[in-house]
Amino acid sequence: MKNKLLMMSLVFVGCAAYAQHDHAGHSANKNTQNGITFKDKKLGTAYEHYLHLKNALVASDPMEARAGANKLKDALADAKAPASVVELASKIAGVSGVEDQRKVFSTLTGEMKTLVSGGKLSAGSIYWEYCPMAFNNTGAYWLSSEREIKNPYFGSRMMKCGSVKETIQ
Repeated sequence: MKNKLLMMSLVFVGCAAYAQHDHAGHSANKNTQNGITFKDKKLGTAYEHYLHLKNALVASDPMEARAGANKLKDALADAKAPASVVELASKIAGVSGVEDQRKVFSTLTGEMKTLVSGGKLSAGSIYWEYCPMAFNNTGAYWLSSEREIKNPYFGSRMMKCGSVKETIQ
């Protein structure tokens, strides 16, 4: 009976240890984010930081947006993106108010779309999403790795405002 109990305990501990093992690092060299794989690993890293920034704006968290923008700035520089794009990320990092960050983010998004379009994905889809009510009904776009709308321009005030306008593959 003791041997059986010991054997069952070892199996349980082994299963628990395996379940807690972090599998996220196993695909790190493929540079995936939500099933998205870029041909250029550095561009993929920049896109991941763009999503970090976008998600911070969705959460209306200006401090986290600054952190995401700083990481994006470094990743864009590492990916040898145009200086104007690096400067936009730097500008977001230097602005303290979430509304001002959102204004610059809108311009940055257009530049990011150019960077990730044109056959630079090897797997997955990026969604070009649009909210017509952003910035006093002038509208604004953002990139997302999921079809579900999570609006970075209004956060919780109008989380679902927007639609998918294009799928980049």
